[in-house]
Amino acid sequence: MFIHFIAIGGAAMHNLALALHDKGYRITGSDDTIHEPSRSRLAAKGLLPETFGWFPEKITSDLDAIVLGMHAKKDNPELQRALDLGIKIYSYPEFLYEQSKDKTRVVIGGSHGKTTITSMILHVMKYHQKSVDYMVGALIDGFDTMVHLTNDNEFIVLEGDEYLTSPLDLRPKFHVYQPNIALISGIAWDHVNVFPTFENYVKQFKIFIDKIENGGVLVYNETDENVKKITEESTKPIKKYPYNSLPHSVENGKTYLLTDEGKVLLQVFGEHNLQNMAGAKWICQLMGVQENEFYEAISSFGGAGKRLEKLAETSTSVLFKDFAHSPSKVKATTDAVKNQYPHRKLLACLELHTYSSLTPTFLKDYQNTMDAADKAVVFYSPHAVEIKELEPISEQQIKDAFQRVDLMVFTDPEAFRKYIFDQNLKNYSVLMMSSGDYGGMDFEALKKRIL
Repeated sequence: MFIHFIAIGGAAMHNLALALHDKGYRITGSDDTIHEPSRSRLAAKGLLPETFGWFPEKITSDLDAIVLGMHAKKDNPELQRALDLGIKIYSYPEFLYEQSKDKTRVVIGGSHGKTTITSMILHVMKYHQKSVDYMVGALIDGFDTMVHLTNDNEFIVLEGDEYLTSPLDLRPKFHVYQPNIALISGIAWDHVNVFPTFENYVKQFKIFIDKIENGGVLVYNETDENVKKITEESTKPIKKYPYNSLPHSVENGKTYLLTDEGKVLLQVFGEHNLQNMAGAKWICQLMGVQENEFYEAISSFGGAGKRLEKLAETSTSVLFKDFAHSPSKVKATTDAVKNQYPHRKLLACLELHTYSSLTPTFLKDYQNTMDAADKAVVFYSPHAVEIKELEPISEQQIKDAFQRVDLMVFTDPEAFRKYIFDQNLKNYSVLMMSSGDYGGMDFEALKKRIL
């Protein structure tokens, strides 16, 4: 099969291209720019475009299909050429569905936790040498790619993102997959540029439930009132299995699962991760893994990429970097680090970087999210606000939103860096939360500062 990728350089797109190349497909692609690590990974397989840009002459009638990335615009010249030639065009999720329509589809959805839960499931499956197809939103330790596709595996595990499918298809991605087994970890308003109200956002999860195959299964977090409500109201003919947190204890900065066979030491921590683990356990059992087998495997799970990643640790201090940026994730992550190290002070830093987090009407949702921190710092770039064509926000607006009189707010990267490096971090936990890089923060230098 001969497939061309329009916008091949994206995190998801390039992984799908690699997976199909490994499956024996002929792959070409284009993009206007490609960053690392996509660039090196595509180059290693001979899939990196020789020249960046869009070239309609690449679109020829011998192509079997186009995979269209969200980065491409509707007027993309390669897309227009494909439409003129009548070539079959798939969005990323549509192509994944096409590859998995004869498999048992397991789809992990939710505003938060879906990458971690998917990673936990895949870790357990690999530990017990159970081969499955998959797509996950982060590179997992021990896995070469974020996408794996075969002709033979019975199950495919898909991280179900609620963001839009493609420039031509404005459905949320997870509406496309039609799961046999589904999970919803939580609902907290996100992507305000696409879903203008909370009610509209919740509606997408109701539709997701309706897309589950009749007779299928929904595993859901019963501690989340929004999830519980839409699950209980649904009349879809499916089985519904609730979960909450697994029994555990925290002793001397270590978290243990409390099982019938004794304590199990974990490498991850936090109430949100114990909830994620409970959901993953349900899914793994539905995929044929026994409870004791799950506990044996999960003890070696070190976390999903960029989620509470431990960068440095001494006997008195620790530094974490985390992808958290939405209010629910910020609160869960801040609380988790404070609970894990209750006898240390916590310096928590958050970069407001996404479209939602830089929207004034959305800022109020951050109220009390960093209350567990002894020192709380917010960084944002006014230039990023300009680029996203949003109305300006002031430092006072941010302080009012977080409802912390002692909140430190920085807009200059160098001033922020100086503040962090001037702190006496002995007996401190340091938490850096962002989907960006704080205007170029040198994390290697910060690690050395901790050590």
